[in-house]
Amino acid sequence: MRLPFFTSFILFVIFTNIAIHRSNRKARKNEDDFWNKELRANSTRRKSLDSLDYITIPIERLPFGVVSGNHEIDFCERNIKNLSEQKIVNFTGITNTDLKLQYGAPNITELTIYDQNYTTLVTTLQKWAKELYDAGLYKEATELLEFSISTKSDVTATYRLLCDMYKNKLSLENPDIHKKIESLLPIARSLNSLSKDNIISILNEYLDDNTLSEIS
Repeated sequence: MRLPFFTSFILFVIFTNIAIHRSNRKARKNEDDFWNKELRANSTRRKSLDSLDYITIPIERLPFGVVSGNHEIDFCERNIKNLSEQKIVNFTGITNTDLKLQYGAPNITELTIYDQNYTTLVTTLQKWAKELYDAGLYKEATELLEFSISTKSDVTATYRLLCDMYKNKLSLENPDIHKKIESLLPIARSLNSLSKDNIISILNEYLDDNTLSEIS
């Protein structure tokens, strides 16, 4: 009775060792591939950055000065005005290695600054919009969030807050609510971000809401 059990145990140990060795080989290969790619990236010469998809902040269209005496809003407004004079590019989901391969290793510091500017932009727009939302200025908050999403922001709270305003705060009819939320889906599907699936799920939840189901 003990022999089958012992044989099964030996087989289990053998197969486990095989699986571990395969996993280790794969891990070593992935590491080797990474360092080979990094070596090529660090050897890539500087390339022109003229073709980058630079983001322009439409200062004249954003709701500056609609609230006075709010330090958070004042901070956000100053931030956005400062950013409007900087170069901004959305590199979400693109590694530094890939950036160096595409644009040259000597450009990586500059490219990192552009990407940091983008992160500051979308987080500041979200913060500013939430302050306006809390102040009851829904139209103005919507303008900020729609601009942010047009740049392919992956800030989940931005999509959630905008959907809430479409549904509850802007006195829109159901067909208009549905149309506006549905228009965000192509942008969400194009995101190169870990939050992509969550954002799509949020949009679909709003579209599937019973109060939006009776579309004329």
